[in-house]
Amino acid sequence: MKILFIGGTGTISTAISKALLLAGHELYLINRGNRNHILPDGAISLIADINDEQKIADLIEDLSFDVVADFIAFTPDQLERDFRLFNGKTKQFIFISSASAYQKPLAHYHITESTPLANPYWQYSRNKIACEEYLMHLYRNERFPVTIVRPSHTYDERTIPVGVHGEKGSWQVIKRILDGKPVIIHGDGTSLWTLTHTRDFAKGFIGLLGNIHTIGEAVQITSDESLTWNQIYACIAQTLNKPLNAVHISSEFLYACAYYDMTGGLIGDKSNTVVFDNSKITRLVPEFTTTTRFDQGVKESVDYVLSHSECQIEDIVFDQWCDKVIEIVNKSIDEIKK
Repeated sequence: MKILFIGGTGTISTAISKALLLAGHELYLINRGNRNHILPDGAISLIADINDEQKIADLIEDLSFDVVADFIAFTPDQLERDFRLFNGKTKQFIFISSASAYQKPLAHYHITESTPLANPYWQYSRNKIACEEYLMHLYRNERFPVTIVRPSHTYDERTIPVGVHGEKGSWQVIKRILDGKPVIIHGDGTSLWTLTHTRDFAKGFIGLLGNIHTIGEAVQITSDESLTWNQIYACIAQTLNKPLNAVHISSEFLYACAYYDMTGGLIGDKSNTVVFDNSKITRLVPEFTTTTRFDQGVKESVDYVLSHSECQIEDIVFDQWCDKVIEIVNKSIDEIKK
C-alpha cells in the first residue's frame, strides 16, 4: 500500500512505521525530519511543517494515497486543514484520538467503543472529542473515508510509564527508586490501568489500514492486561532490582497541591479504573493479539533508559515537591496520632 503519515516518529507511530517499512509498503512521512534517523531505510520524507498548508499542498500535488494517518492533530482546525489537503487524495483517513476522551467519571469501568465521550477535567480530551465529531460529520455529509483510532496509555522502549511525575517525564521517579527514596502512588494504588506496548498497538493499527470495514468506525486498540498501580510500580522496582518505598496519597490532594496542573492527566485520566473491551479490534483484525506483558515490556524500557543518558532528564523541582508532599503527609499522620 501507499501510505502517508503526518508524524510517524513518535511513541505510537514509530513501531508502526518500522513494521510497514519492513513489510515493503511505500511509506511517506510529513514531519520536520528531526527524528527520521530512528526508522529503517525506505521511508520517503516530505520535510515540512504540516501547518504550512501551501507547501504541503505543493509537495503532494501529484500524489494520492491508499491511507493517510494524522498522529499529531489535536484540534478541529487542524483536521479542517487535513480535509482541504487530502479530500479526494486518499481512500482512508485515520485520526489518532485518545481513550482519555471516554466519560469521567466512568459509569462502568468496562470500556467499549460505545462508552460515552465526555471528560470535563481535561481540555486535551475535549479537543479530541471535538475532532471526532467533526470527522464523523465529514463522513456522514461529505463521504470522507474516516477511521478513528483510540489508543490508551501506550509506551515503547524509550518511556517508563508511571502515574505521578513532573513536567519533564518519568525519569525522576525512576531515580527516586534507584536512590531508595519514597515514591508517590496516587490513591491506594488499587485502581486498574491498562498499558500497551507499541509493538502490540502496531499489530492492530496495521490491520486497520485499507480495511473497508473500518470506514466510519471508531476502534480502540489496547492490551487485554489490566494492572493495579501498585503492581505497575512493583514491576518497575523489581526490574531495577530495588525495593519499592511507596507512599499512597489521594489523587485529589495531589492535584490540589501540585505546582503544575495535574487535573487532566490525573483526575481526568490515571486516577480512574479502566478495563478495555478489545472485541471490536479482534473482529476487524482477527490476527490481532497482544503478546508483550508489562513486566516484559518495562524491562526493555528500563534497560534502554538506563543505557541512554539522553533519556535521563532530571527534574529537581518535581523531586523537591515529592519530598515536601511526603513530609507534610507524614507530619499530619503524626499529629493526628498524638
